[in-house]
Amino acid sequence: MSTYRLVAFNTATDNDNKIHDDATARRFGFSGGLVPGVEVFAYMSHVPAALWGYDFLRRGFMSARFLKPVYDGDEAIAEGSPQGRGLVLTLSSRDILCAQGGAHLVDPPNVTLDDIPFRTPFAAAARPDASPESLAEGTVLGTCDTAFDERYGAAYLSDTRETLAVYEGGAVTSPGWLLHHANFVLAKHVKLGPWIHVGSDVHFHGVLRGPGTLQTRARVTRHFETNGHLFTVLDVRVAHDGRVLMSGAHTAIYRPRQVRAVVETTLRRGPD
Repeated sequence: MSTYRLVAFNTATDNDNKIHDDATARRFGFSGGLVPGVEVFAYMSHVPAALWGYDFLRRGFMSARFLKPVYDGDEAIAEGSPQGRGLVLTLSSRDILCAQGGAHLVDPPNVTLDDIPFRTPFAAAARPDASPESLAEGTVLGTCDTAFDERYGAAYLSDTRETLAVYEGGAVTSPGWLLHHANFVLAKHVKLGPWIHVGSDVHFHGVLRGPGTLQTRARVTRHFETNGHLFTVLDVRVAHDGRVLMSGAHTAIYRPRQVRAVVETTLRRGPD
């Protein structure tokens, strides 16, 4: 078994998603603001990246499900246990299993950026509210372009306490950095209240040594309700110059039942 220990850091205290804010998260019954799921994914990715190096970035697959919150300042323990040709991954904090998943090497699927059409993104003021209609199955989200260079990469490695040489001090895109773009493309398409990233299943297709511009496209593949929460599942592509670097499924509770109850009460009440 491989074990990696670090002190978790909440990178999103000033984020528009207030589930990462202490006061808001406590109203939801949490102890404080949640460390973002993409960062928990990054912590877990340390184990396969340490084992397989550049091969993991070029043809790795990793899945993660986030079961319990991880909090800023707490020790997080990522572990990988061999299973067949891959790894079973877990992450624990406060002696609680917070996330689980797996990783292995595999030839990535033959997908292209153009599998998902380009769509001009909404202006911020024109974004619709997140809803079953705006996130209906088949909906293509607005395309996002973001810059990458060694400064951004190094800052992300610092935020996630990552020191592996494979990332070349930030010159090479890391799994967590790439996965962030699945959040970006959702948050830039619809207006969201507090929301929760609950899992991802992604293939890595190659490395980008910056600088460069990443383009992210996504399509809603599933919309469902469980325990009063409204979920969306996105099929995501992140590419550089048309070459896909990451593809896969990204799942989020876009309207937790607590927020949904407030919204529906307001709609029933009508304007004051």
